[in-house]
Amino acid sequence: MQESSARTKEPTALKLNMKRTFTIGFAFFGILLLWQVYDSWCPVFLTELFGNAIFGNAASAHAEEVQYLVGIIMALDNLAALILLPIFGMLSDKTHTKIGKRMPYILIGTFVSAVAFPFIPVLFHYHNVAGTVVVMAIVVCFMMMYRNPAVALMPDLTPKPLRSKANGIINIMGYIGGFFATIVGIVFVLSQYLGSQEGAEHTWQYQNIWAIEAPFLIASVLMVVSAVFLFVKIKENAVAEEIKDEMALGEKLAEVVDKVDDGAMSKGNRIMLIMILVAEFFWFMSDNGISTFMGNYTVYYLGAATSSNMINTIMGGVGSVAGFALGGIVAEKIGRKWTVVSGLALAALSNLVWMILSFTVLEGAAGSGSFPVAIYVIWFVKGLGMSLVHINSFPMVVELCSSSKIGRFTGYYYASSMAAQTATPILLGLLLLSPEFSFNLLPLYAFSCLMVSVIVFILIKNVKVNKVKINKGLEAFDSED
Repeated sequence: MQESSARTKEPTALKLNMKRTFTIGFAFFGILLLWQVYDSWCPVFLTELFGNAIFGNAASAHAEEVQYLVGIIMALDNLAALILLPIFGMLSDKTHTKIGKRMPYILIGTFVSAVAFPFIPVLFHYHNVAGTVVVMAIVVCFMMMYRNPAVALMPDLTPKPLRSKANGIINIMGYIGGFFATIVGIVFVLSQYLGSQEGAEHTWQYQNIWAIEAPFLIASVLMVVSAVFLFVKIKENAVAEEIKDEMALGEKLAEVVDKVDDGAMSKGNRIMLIMILVAEFFWFMSDNGISTFMGNYTVYYLGAATSSNMINTIMGGVGSVAGFALGGIVAEKIGRKWTVVSGLALAALSNLVWMILSFTVLEGAAGSGSFPVAIYVIWFVKGLGMSLVHINSFPMVVELCSSSKIGRFTGYYYASSMAAQTATPILLGLLLLSPEFSFNLLPLYAFSCLMVSVIVFILIKNVKVNKVKINKGLEAFDSED
């Protein structure tokens, strides 16, 4: 009875249900929590494993020579994701259960990943290269089962004009997860585990195995807690039925070249989708390339403590949170396209400054044992720029499909990013084999890829922002469950 009375007339204004959006954000909290731990520690684990196997106790002196192997393993994980993300997206689109179409994948993916994840540092501790790589692959595969449906849940339950703001909120929740993982990493730093012999050379004599086990274990526990909270609070089928009229109004107000329906895409919308995905590929080539090797840049190029890179990650996260808070507001003023272009340009500028500093005032930083303060500032600006990109580009992609294809188009978005994350570790690892290319050229690589993204995105047809009444201030806080 309540449902029929609530739907007696079509809504004339759209308002973001903040409570529900923050709750959906717990899915992203779990995603970034795990990936932050994974990306911060696994490349160093692999460097130590391969370096020790090839060079013995002189592993740290030959770190750059094994980066191509590190890159290949990290890329194989991403290759699996490239294949699995679209598959799970399409499967979840066609799934209908009593608990929803996304929730079964979220729950299964979470629990298997959470059980497997803590075994990565255990196998590393026992010098088991094959075991470490296999468990990493298991975690990646089941996180892909989790990731696509978890991300698709937001556009499933949010009208199209509100998705940039909603994406900003769930990304803030994700970065809270990443921030927590980084703080845990600082407390349990890798340098407490790896001993030293004859100066900088690492040995396999551990000082405290919990220094590497605790971050993985804590991430697993919090992932499970966040997934259970999401399941308890979000009744997927009931919410979808409740907001049918709002979703229909949002469909009419979408920022697309041509009207979207369940049929074949129009030529204009297809070109727009392809160009977004191409630009996305290159900005992930940039961002993931330097993030994959930043831990090794810190440890093996600068000779600084791993905690320095974790603090740097926090600085990037603070910049990102600022961008997530502002990105939806900026997009309302200038449109999503120009917000993305502005973010890409800001990130490219930060890498350009880093590149210039690398050949001037930071030239003597290599092997100094200290982490330059300037890089903290650069990472903050880069995080701010890339957050403007991320919260607006994903809504632009799912704007181009009907509600029955959100999982598939989410798969397209993440397939592009994973294709880049498959290619970029291998490419950078191979470049680092060259005597002419060292860790100090990371910003040049990042800047070049970002400039390609900027050029492609500028060429995308600009879709004018639809003028729709969107409640703001206290009106924007929908208190309904």
